[in-house]
Amino acid sequence: MRQVISVPTAKSAPTSVGALAGKPRIERNSVRLLYYNRDMENYKELSDEKLVERIRSENQELYRHIVDRYQQKLMRYINYLVRNDQKAADIVQETFIKAFINLNSFDSRKKFSSWIYRIAHNEAMNSVKKYHREQPLDTAFDISSRENPEEEFSKKEIIRQAHRCLDEMPVLYSEPLSLYYLEDRSYEEISDVLRLPIGTVGTRINRARILMKQLCQKKN
Repeated sequence: MRQVISVPTAKSAPTSVGALAGKPRIERNSVRLLYYNRDMENYKELSDEKLVERIRSENQELYRHIVDRYQQKLMRYINYLVRNDQKAADIVQETFIKAFINLNSFDSRKKFSSWIYRIAHNEAMNSVKKYHREQPLDTAFDISSRENPEEEFSKKEIIRQAHRCLDEMPVLYSEPLSLYYLEDRSYEEISDVLRLPIGTVGTRINRARILMKQLCQKKN
């Protein structure tokens, strides 16, 4: 069963962007788990960016469609980072709340997916630091940039192996690897989410692939 946060009701939804920026209706202490399906047909063809424009200018209640589009994706992504279902659910809730509160600051000329993934990333990293879940890199692994696992494994195989080995990787490498292979994000999007140069993203993904290969060999 899908679980999402509640959104403002039509009765309480303001019609102006200023109202959204001033007094958002989602309150941290009154979040309820609900699922809405009505009006889905009317809005499923809209891009995220167009939908956000509608939410800001017409009806906050439409935010339910953003939640529906991203709840499973963000839950999966956050689980790669915190490796705990309950913590992941809490972080996803917080992500949707913060995204709603700050929706007026989103630049609709950019990709909404990168923006909300960035919020989710920040929330996850705060949780990792809070609970000291960040894993140090095992210096026993010799990560040589000259290796290229993609020459030995197909993308399908890398995805399969990534699911097996992510738990043993430091977040430094598991996050870009999961974004690229499991969330199907481009280098440009990952750069935007992680606030890293594209070259650094490429380097970390390549090293993550090598580390993944070594972890798999160790298991075998």
